[in-house]
Amino acid sequence: MKFGKNFKRLKGDASLRIFFRNNKNTPSSIIVYANKDKKLNLLTYDSVNKILIKNNILAPKLLKENYSKNYIEIEDFGNQTIFKLLKKKKVNKSVIFKKIIQLLVKIQSINQRKIKNFKKKNYKVPIYQSKILLDEAKLFSKWYIDKELTETQKKIFKKKFIKVVKNLINKLSFKNNIFVHRDFHVSNLMMVKKKIGVIDTQDALIGNKAYDPASLIDDVRFKTSKKFKKKLIEYYIESQKKINKQDFINDFEIISVLRNLKIIGIFTRLAVRDKKKKYLRLIPYAWNLIKFRTRNNDKFKNLNDLLNTIKMN
Repeated sequence: MKFGKNFKRLKGDASLRIFFRNNKNTPSSIIVYANKDKKLNLLTYDSVNKILIKNNILAPKLLKENYSKNYIEIEDFGNQTIFKLLKKKKVNKSVIFKKIIQLLVKIQSINQRKIKNFKKKNYKVPIYQSKILLDEAKLFSKWYIDKELTETQKKIFKKKFIKVVKNLINKLSFKNNIFVHRDFHVSNLMMVKKKIGVIDTQDALIGNKAYDPASLIDDVRFKTSKKFKKKLIEYYIESQKKINKQDFINDFEIISVLRNLKIIGIFTRLAVRDKKKKYLRLIPYAWNLIKFRTRNNDKFKNLNDLLNTIKMN
């Protein structure tokens, strides 16, 4: 896809979307182009943003849509991600993360589930069914172990892996009744005029209360100490009016581990299928997070026994 000289192509993410900054107007705007999965990346993306905006969460507004030509034009939040901000030396990480958690609590209080999309059709945020969690975890056994095991070993591993993951999913305590961004981490949060804006919302579901905290605190892209992670978990729990701490920690640990297994699978797929190899460098830290949450933790014994049969790096 080509746009005119006033359009600057921006650095992409792990999705199939392409982004351009339109400098023709003031203020500038962002073109989101997607000729694959365009319903998700354009129509659903704007629908979720509309729900967030209606609930006083800063998300990009739709300026124009040209769905037939595979793009939408949205508000430009600039270049300052929270990830970039945290990389600066003279910033108080605790203050920033507390503000992020306050925003997350606000997002989790959203009760709205439906909205009209720009095609005048009803959009309803889907439920995070157990099958979706299982299918996500299976990305690990589908893509990562291919380079580790023989065909026979793969079949045995995959069968055992599904059984172990199902068992972990069954141990989750909370209901699927909370608005979940699903990729709630510092690279998807923007500083916009001293406020925090949210992007990359198209995968939102109604799911487990612990999911977005696990995305944020055990983020594979931004390393934090074990002590800092514990502090953030405690701050989140304190921010809740009514929450069972033991149930939350249980669900947080399970979701963190399943999510990072999924991430290892996705990053391997990006390298093998899409030739995007830059994400491979994040896999060792994903393994560190999995080991940290599963070590000396009885509920992960069967998973650890299985993972010990392959190379973890």
